Amino acid sequence: MNTRPDFNDRMLSLGLARVAEQAAIATVDLIGRGDEKAADQAAVNAMREQLNLLDIAGVVVIGEGERDEAPMLFIGEEVGTGNGPGVDIALDPLEGTTLTAKDMPNALTVIAMGPRGSMLHAPDVYMEKLAVGPGFEEAVVTLDMTPKERVIALSEAKGCRPDDITVCVLERPRHEDMIAEIRSTGAAIRLITDGDVAGVMHCAEPAQTGIDMYMGIGGAPEGVLAAAALKCMGGQIQGRLLFRNDDEKGRAAKAGITDLDKIYTRDEMVTQDVIFAATGVTSGSLLPGIKREVGYFTTETLLMRSKTGSVRRMTYRNPMKR
Repeated sequence: MNTRPDFNDRMLSLGLARVAEQAAIATVDLIGRGDEKAADQAAVNAMREQLNLLDIAGVVVIGEGERDEAPMLFIGEEVGTGNGPGVDIALDPLEGTTLTAKDMPNALTVIAMGPRGSMLHAPDVYMEKLAVGPGFEEAVVTLDMTPKERVIALSEAKGCRPDDITVCVLERPRHEDMIAEIRSTGAAIRLITDGDVAGVMHCAEPAQTGIDMYMGIGGAPEGVLAAAALKCMGGQIQGRLLFRNDDEKGRAAKAGITDLDKIYTRDEMVTQDVIFAATGVTSGSLLPGIKREVGYFTTETLLMRSKTGSVRRMTYRNPMKR
């Protein structure tokens, strides 16, 4: 018999914002210092410390690898005081470690929380992803379409020409053919070097970011985090797991995945209402980065609840502790 309290997203949301904020603040002295591992570790330590203050019985279902890769926040790690509701947690303590180390745009701290069993336990493999913002019919674009067909379908749905569409793509050699095909339609491409959770989130606010669609291959855990964000912001995402060898297929089996060819929709990756928080580390299209003032750090956090569709932007002015 389950005697745990229900998942109260309203009460937990501010606590989740604080988790993201503190992880970001922990990286401030490492921005632009060229040390990716140190920046990531600082964010991990702060995120774990804050999560363990929350009255939850949390399990990390999307984290930074398996237990043997600790001290990262590993998949299966239990967090919280253990005195509250059972929750799934998806996180990337520092989305864009390279971006932080090089002081490049769009580094974020990212975390999502939902009731136990609400998120796909995606193994640490690749995922082919396709995302668009809100306001379109379901499956307006699909992974079964070619890149060219997706651009044309979206332009028709928007009532514009293909050369009015901008697609966000992770800059990797594996995407060269796809990039060429997208450009053959006349569409523009916004290349990003890292951070595809932010890349997908850009689709949800095209008026602000100028991005209409995201496509390409990236990490499966980041796909689930992006789905949690779109669950709150509105928009569609499809994902299909990609396996390079039997070891990766074994990871899927361990995570309980039997259909290796399945295309997951947003609501299959995130099945229940969730809360999502992201804090800017370096300035980008979605959020400003951490600002240093005399005696203070100032951060901005995006805090969202899918249950209400509410999106808050919270500015936090925090005295420096030196």
